[in-house]
Amino acid sequence: MSEPLHYQSLMSVAQQLRSKELSAHALTEHMLTRIYGLDNELLSYATVTPELARAQAQRAEEEIQAGRYRGFLHGVPVAIKDLCCTAGIRTMGGLKVRQQFVPDFNATVVRKLEEAGAVLLGKLNLTEGALSAYNPEFPIPKNPWGKELWAGVSSSGSGVAVAAGLCFAAIGTDTGGSIRYPAMANGVTGLKPTYGRVSRHGVLALAESLDHVGPMARSVADAVALYNAITGYDENDQTSLNREDAQIAQPAATNLDGLRLGVDADWFSYGTDPGLLAALEQAIGVFKALGMECVPVEMPREGPTQYRNLWLPLTGYEAYRAHREYFPAREACYGDYLADVLRMGMQMTEKEYAAAVRKRSEFSARFEAALSEVDAVICPSGGMVFSVNAVAQRGDAKAMKEVIKNFQGQFTIPADLAGTPTLSLPCGFNDRTQPYVMQLMGSKFAEAMLCRIGHAYQSETDWHHRHPDH
Repeated sequence: MSEPLHYQSLMSVAQQLRSKELSAHALTEHMLTRIYGLDNELLSYATVTPELARAQAQRAEEEIQAGRYRGFLHGVPVAIKDLCCTAGIRTMGGLKVRQQFVPDFNATVVRKLEEAGAVLLGKLNLTEGALSAYNPEFPIPKNPWGKELWAGVSSSGSGVAVAAGLCFAAIGTDTGGSIRYPAMANGVTGLKPTYGRVSRHGVLALAESLDHVGPMARSVADAVALYNAITGYDENDQTSLNREDAQIAQPAATNLDGLRLGVDADWFSYGTDPGLLAALEQAIGVFKALGMECVPVEMPREGPTQYRNLWLPLTGYEAYRAHREYFPAREACYGDYLADVLRMGMQMTEKEYAAAVRKRSEFSARFEAALSEVDAVICPSGGMVFSVNAVAQRGDAKAMKEVIKNFQGQFTIPADLAGTPTLSLPCGFNDRTQPYVMQLMGSKFAEAMLCRIGHAYQSETDWHHRHPDH
């Protein structure tokens, strides 16, 4: 293979494992060596689990040798955001109050990965409580494209580990953009499924009506493999969807004749980096060449501040209820940014929350109506990666404003409010080798369609094969 082993696709190493050209043991040792050699600089892992990984790799190897192949993830090293409970392994969620928390059970997504035969390399760092800033005592993952660059919000460790070849795929979560932003910042592929497609059981909550769990990988095909392993009904999650169409067929490189791509140029160009805008236009050209018809659509026109005002009361109210065990009793253990949001939620009344829910429903109906006109809508995956310092990332109020002003929340928040799926895809680089990433938005349950479109794009382009120089 022309690519180093750690940068090969999940699907490629899966094929090599199945054919016994590659052993799960050797692959796992390669990845652990890489983590120990590189992650002291990148800080993507909160906890590395070498003993568990080696045991799982040994079991996978024995099963594959005996002809008991479980599927694409069998023997493949992956990693999990440290928001997902793992039996006997600490699960901190970026929170000082949970630094010593060791669950006695696995989150459903972790259990399903084990059942698929995946090898767990470890747990990945994230922002405090999966909001937007890091606890002052926790490490901040470094973007492999440039140590001065932002690595994304809460699934930052997942984005860094995937981009830097420290795992073949990772679990991320998304409440206001936390799969989309790290995918954008690190130049990887991220699938935010329809709300309820993937169980949240055992995943520490930020805002339970907005939290989505999904895969991050280096290609659409790889993301689909991980998604298929974790999707499906779970009786332990009352919001879990019981539908027969949860699984996605592995996408094949086909033309896109007859499909409609929604384009709202005024909407997606507002405040967007000119280089990213040019990359989006080039991507539209690729979709046209693949047979898609570009159709004008009119997306809801609220600005970033209005979107945030729709989202923040819901998040604050629900986040406070998720943290009542510790907050405000142990408020001193919290960073300023998360503490401010929890304080706001604590002060909200049920009537105010009900009003926020109504506004959400009204907006979501308009957003879903626009999506229903086409097979996918194209836009940025949350903006453009930017330089940032540690003071800002740790939640200093003034410095944090400088971070948030770079968020293009109009491209992330709506799909969380509506619970609709999105797919983020690398689509270019600027002259400083910083990634450009686009987003495809779809109607509820349109994961298969988005992945078909995204895979066709990646079959014609090589942006997802570009890697940082590590």
